[in-house]
Formats: sequence, C-alpha cells, structure tokens
Amino acid sequence: MRVLRLSPTQWRTLVNVFGYILAISYPLLAFSAAGRSIYQLFFKGSPEFDIGPWTSAFAACCYLIAAFGLGYRRRWTWFLSISVLALETTGTLIVGTISVIDPQFIGSSVWRAFGLDFAFFPLLQPFLGMLWLMWPTTRTLYGFGP
Repeated sequence: MRVLRLSPTQWRTLVNVFGYILAISYPLLAFSAAGRSIYQLFFKGSPEFDIGPWTSAFAACCYLIAAFGLGYRRRWTWFLSISVLALETTGTLIVGTISVIDPQFIGSSVWRAFGLDFAFFPLLQPFLGMLWLMWPTTRTLYGFGP
C-alpha cells in the first residue's frame, strides 16, 4: 500500500487553500444570516417579540469578523478569529439547546436546532476554523514561529 507523502511546501499550500475556502464560506454564511435577519425584522412583522432575528443578526456579525480574521493573516487577527469562533460555537450550542427545549422562545434563527436550516454548517464551521487556526502550518502563516 502506498502512502501519500507531502513536502512541507505542499502542506503549506494545502493548508493555505483550506484557509481561503473558510474565508470565502464565512462571508456567504454572513450574507445569508443577515438576509434572514433583515427579512424577519423588517418584512415578516411578528406580533410578539421574537429573539430569533436578533440571534441571526449577531451570528452574521460573528461570521463577518471571522471572515476578516481568516482572510487577513496577522498575529492579532489570529487571536481575534479564535475568540470569535469560540463565541460563535458557544452561541450555536446555547441557542441550539434552548431551541430544542423551547422552540417558541427562540423562534427562527440561524442557530436554531444547531443550524438545522443551514445543514448544521453553523455548528460545524467554527470547529473547522479553530482546527485550521491551530494547525502548525497555519500558525506559521499568521507569524507564529518558523
């Protein structure tokens, strides 16, 4: 059986590509979360207070900040990205849990049922982003070590 072996340069290129994929997918998710929030807040017209559009708006802000941190490679943006991805993960888990326990309280949100409406991407993507940021080659791209 033959094992695929990559040189350090090939690893760096591969990891760099994954980072750019994340930097592109985050704005797309931000755009869809913001669109959902704007539609719910201004055009749907819910008679009672609904927390769902506000959590979607917060998620869109998190996604935009994460996209900036993943695309602009500096030491301080690495810390910014880790922080925002941790906040995003926490928000997804909290809102997802509450929406499963009491669906009426959360309403319709990007993070409802752990991102069910978005194929669980809001739950999966921050873990992929943190894994990518912790990868040694990525840390080198951000200016940590050789």
